[in-house]
Amino acid sequence: MSDFLASMQRSSEARCAEARGARPLSELESRTADMPPPPALRAGFDRFDIIAEIKRHSPAEGALADDDNVPHAIAKRALAYARGGACAISVLTEPSRFGGDLTHVSVASAAVESQGVPVMRKDFLVDPYQLYEARAAGAGGALLITRMLSDAQLSEMLDVADALGLFILIEAFDADDLARSQDLALKRERRPLVGINTRDLTTLDVDPERLATHAPLFDHRLLSVAESGVANAQDACRIVGLGYRLALVGTALMRARLPTAFLESMLTIARSSGIYPEPGHG
Repeated sequence: MSDFLASMQRSSEARCAEARGARPLSELESRTADMPPPPALRAGFDRFDIIAEIKRHSPAEGALADDDNVPHAIAKRALAYARGGACAISVLTEPSRFGGDLTHVSVASAAVESQGVPVMRKDFLVDPYQLYEARAAGAGGALLITRMLSDAQLSEMLDVADALGLFILIEAFDADDLARSQDLALKRERRPLVGINTRDLTTLDVDPERLATHAPLFDHRLLSVAESGVANAQDACRIVGLGYRLALVGTALMRARLPTAFLESMLTIARSSGIYPEPGHG
């Protein structure tokens, strides 16, 4: 594990312990039991979709937002993404390096409730408690990082996510991660998304060629996600050609002056660029 990922894991463990002390699991279980199901993730094998990301800061890119009224800015951006056609909205909740907070999930979820678009908690999650936190905050999905979790931990987290009605994106960084992720995913009745992140965890640089390298390794029974390195419609068309069903797009959307139009254009152009094979073929 890289120094960056190890530091994020330690930070997440400390945040989780602090949260447990302030709000016991039983309280979250009671809260989530009374909530209606979250919006379903509308993504499939027959078209290209985008998970649009809200992140206020990037360790590699620096500040991506400097709004005075943060809740208003998050709500406005979440709604812009939903109106632009995002199948889900990813919200960074890691505070020290990404400027996130769990309340940002609540704000985004409330803003797009009428749109039927789920919000995904993106963080360095290490404990099932954090999935209960996510659902209690209004999330409909969450990201799990294979390299940070054992197979047993991943299976437990997936079980909890299923019980809470959360969709899961499992994130891999290399071929070994991808093999582990897919082995676990294919054993599930409710299969998670599986993604490859093109960011080097040591340098934090993006290598878009990692998408081409790993594309042949994906099992086409799973919805594949290209993470990082998708900056424009040309990039989106390229990953459609590689067979990816979804892209997670963050920095480019955060920097877009008109995020709704930017997202609409990217989806329209990418969807017209190719036809996917049937699941399990190609």
